[in-house]
Amino acid sequence: MRLSDWRASPPTRDSMTLKVLGVIEPVLSAMGAEKDPSCWVLWGDDPSIRYSILVPTAAGLLSCAVRVNVPGEGPRASARLIRWSRVQLGELAVETQAGHRVATFQVDQHVLRGADAAAERIAGFALALFAALDGRPIPDLARTRPRRARAAASRAAPKPASRTVRTETDGQAQQRPASSA
Repeated sequence: MRLSDWRASPPTRDSMTLKVLGVIEPVLSAMGAEKDPSCWVLWGDDPSIRYSILVPTAAGLLSCAVRVNVPGEGPRASARLIRWSRVQLGELAVETQAGHRVATFQVDQHVLRGADAAAERIAGFALALFAALDGRPIPDLARTRPRRARAAASRAAPKPASRTVRTETDGQAQQRPASSA
């Protein structure tokens, strides 16, 4: 997901205001991230106070700590760039039961856990980090949609109307589009 996607659905309204983004974006761009980067936001226990953003870049993993409202100062962001050779990645674990998925993945000291659509996003983020760690190109996380979202989109696509017609050659009932009957 892109940073703008995370901004569209924060857990609290104060987490990603324009004032907070005003301190995040310069820090990320100074460290080599693109404008509106693909990233992962770790909201933590109280996102109205602090959270972290992980951004994979060509040079390494950017870890940005955000303080939403420092008393007397306003928002604050600080970042560090961890070279890929120093990034510690745990195992990507996915468990399924009754059509639901749960994914767990560890990046340095952060544990990412999520179910269903969040599990798909965690798996995509983990695979992007594995690719970067191996020296392969980092896939664009914003372009990958979860499988269920792709399946739902294909189910929502209009299908041609069909009806049962009998063919004269064998007398069997067959489904054909209404336009070809």
